[in-house]
Amino acid sequence: MHPLALTLALLAAAGGEVKIGVFSPFTGGSAGMGLSMRNGVRLAADEINAKGGILGKKVVLVERDDEAKNEKGGQILQELINREHVAAILGPTNTGVGDASTRYAEQAKIPMIVNVSAGTRVNELFPQYPDNYVFRLAAGDVVQSDMIVKEALDARHFKKPALLCDDTNYGQNGRAKMEKALEKRGVKPVYVGKFKIKDTDMTPQLQEARAAGADVILAYGIGPELAAVANSMERIGWKTDLIGSWTLSMAAFINNAGQNGNGATMPQTFIEAGATSGKAKQFVDAYHKKFNESPISVAVAAAQGYDSLYLLKLAMEQAGSTDGPKVKAALENLKAPYDGVTGHYAPPFTPQDHEAVKEANVVMGVVKGGKVVPPGATAKK
Repeated sequence: MHPLALTLALLAAAGGEVKIGVFSPFTGGSAGMGLSMRNGVRLAADEINAKGGILGKKVVLVERDDEAKNEKGGQILQELINREHVAAILGPTNTGVGDASTRYAEQAKIPMIVNVSAGTRVNELFPQYPDNYVFRLAAGDVVQSDMIVKEALDARHFKKPALLCDDTNYGQNGRAKMEKALEKRGVKPVYVGKFKIKDTDMTPQLQEARAAGADVILAYGIGPELAAVANSMERIGWKTDLIGSWTLSMAAFINNAGQNGNGATMPQTFIEAGATSGKAKQFVDAYHKKFNESPISVAVAAAQGYDSLYLLKLAMEQAGSTDGPKVKAALENLKAPYDGVTGHYAPPFTPQDHEAVKEANVVMGVVKGGKVVPPGATAKK
């Protein structure tokens, strides 16, 4: 018998399991992010089970495809909690889905680690839910938007930014946060535009931005539409820089934009091509082997998914229980630091702050030659 199969059989014989809900889009336009996150969680679960599980119990993942639909996300959370009786929840990917579902975790007192969505409310939930059960292991919109603006204004000395964001909750949250970051520096965007999911031609918006005197494009959206931005910039012969949300690192951006994507810059918690630590290299090698995928389609989502399950493991073991309130209290007061694929967290959370990722955990990646590379590579096209 394979060693992992033998371990799982022994765990099953010992009795009990730890059920973890995992939900994200596994189909549709956002599927790349959701599938990579799910794979990262699956990899972590395999490793954890091979070493005895959590509290001597087998980790069982209960996976659901929310299709990036807000109402479906809410339905899935209720099913995971009321029918599947999960001990904790990992996900989702989309802001609207997150905001439509977090209240069910709060009401049931089930810890939920948002491990992809940058816009889902987390710390903002404290006034409504002082006993907050929602955490995030991803670079939130506040962190991303400030880094985007710093890169454009402070590092590259642009003075007339144009904002171009999709019309979803995610894109418009990003737009609002970027406007606030600009306002802190006394700068107003010369143009603010938006586009819809599945739009393929951004020529009208870009022509308006250029006519307004813009010298840089700050964008918030997901891979396919951001690729349309880059391709439309090439179409009209506009060579200015494109700086935007972490989703510029998606394979759906890099593959669809081709050489037009070179130079696109974005905040990253993990860069596959820059994996140098033993933990990061081990993760990349194991991911490639298990899923036969190289490079990883959405490396940031995969790494954050992987780390989120390990954080749950630490919390449950510290609590000595899978009981929701006890795990939540342990997450807020983890005694042992966690050296993860996405960085060092000591501690990741506190009772007043459920955002693990700070600016110190994030770098600005650059698309170059069909992949994202760490800072230091040229950021110009």
